[in-house]
Amino acid sequence: MNEPLSKRLAAEALGSAFLLATVVGSSIMGAELAQGSAALALFVTSTSTAAMLAVLIWLFGPVSGGHLNPVVSLAFAATGQLKWRDVAPYCLAQLAGFLIGVWAAHAMFELPILELATVARTGSGHWLAEAIATFGLILVILGCFARTPAVVPAMVGLYIGAAYWFTASTAFANPAMTIIRAFTATPAGILPQHVAGFVVAEVIGAAVAIAAGRYFWPKPSPAAAPEAQPRRIPA
Repeated sequence: MNEPLSKRLAAEALGSAFLLATVVGSSIMGAELAQGSAALALFVTSTSTAAMLAVLIWLFGPVSGGHLNPVVSLAFAATGQLKWRDVAPYCLAQLAGFLIGVWAAHAMFELPILELATVARTGSGHWLAEAIATFGLILVILGCFARTPAVVPAMVGLYIGAAYWFTASTAFANPAMTIIRAFTATPAGILPQHVAGFVVAEVIGAAVAIAAGRYFWPKPSPAAAPEAQPRRIPA
């Protein structure tokens, strides 16, 4: 990523806005269309989010890396693909973008622009689910970058789409998004007092995934690199 920091931050903010607008908007639309069917509502949200996530990573990946997630930015910094001094600006851009995304979704569905969530999401099962979901997300990203970077958008989208269904928490897997989802009283929300438990679990899951990534896909050390052979000059 050779783009100036300002352009990268704009990409992170815009991508984050579209991502959370999709999560919140599809949760509203899904609830309206499902008429009480929780499975149909979850299907609407999971497929919409997975598809949008893949599109946004493909679109903004060449500009900013398409992180859209603080723990992804941390993972990239830990693996040397992002400067540590850029992590905090990335996180702030993501938070700002997610807040704009909530506002946009509320405005589209004629809801109060800012409100507090009412959905309870807490307990050991939810925390474990967030740790596992975030662990898997970071592991997928690191593994794809180590093998075939071009497949990252599709693989991340597929993983999150699946994680919606196999986790008790519906796979937030994103500390910045978790914080901002406390400001929507839609089915996508989380009570403000339950945010901290999710964020801690997500950070733990990401940290373990970074360690696992170093184990499974270690960078070759300089000593292991083949030595250049001296070039023979004809007499």
